[in-house]
Amino acid sequence: MNLILETDRLILREMLFSDADALFEMDSNSKVHQYLWNKPLTDISEVHSYIELVRAQYFRNNIGRFVVLLKETNELMGWAGLKYNTEMVNNKVHFYDIGYRLNEKFWGKGYASEASFAWLDYGFNVMKIKIMEAAAHTDNIASNRILKKIGLKMTEQYLEDGVSWNWYELKNPNL
Repeated sequence: MNLILETDRLILREMLFSDADALFEMDSNSKVHQYLWNKPLTDISEVHSYIELVRAQYFRNNIGRFVVLLKETNELMGWAGLKYNTEMVNNKVHFYDIGYRLNEKFWGKGYASEASFAWLDYGFNVMKIKIMEAAAHTDNIASNRILKKIGLKMTEQYLEDGVSWNWYELKNPNL
């Protein structure tokens, strides 16, 4: 994708296969996956498969998750972005989801919110998305706080495989 978003501290760009090592460092951390079914990655080939899926979404849906780089050091911190979801989640399908995942050493510094605000702006003002949706594990206090901070409202709770999730939505204020 020929798209780069910038914030005060971050660069958001397409995910490349050359990002695999940094993404594996993040996704092999059990703390990162505590609220993601407790299934950290164990082999870098899993990251290669994930990057392949994300890159296919760029071409199929003209959007997908982007890596997040710290401007100051060019260090890859994780990913954030929009995803056009074509799989059933909370009895919903064909919706835009905003999401983020950062390496543990970047937690608590406002980076996920900063990246998400940039994606909300792009999604609402450039893509003209009508409604942005997201889910967060009920016990994931930090992720729930981020979604509220960027303006999403919790509309319901749902269970997936016995795990409780909060569902969030935000309507495009410009439409």
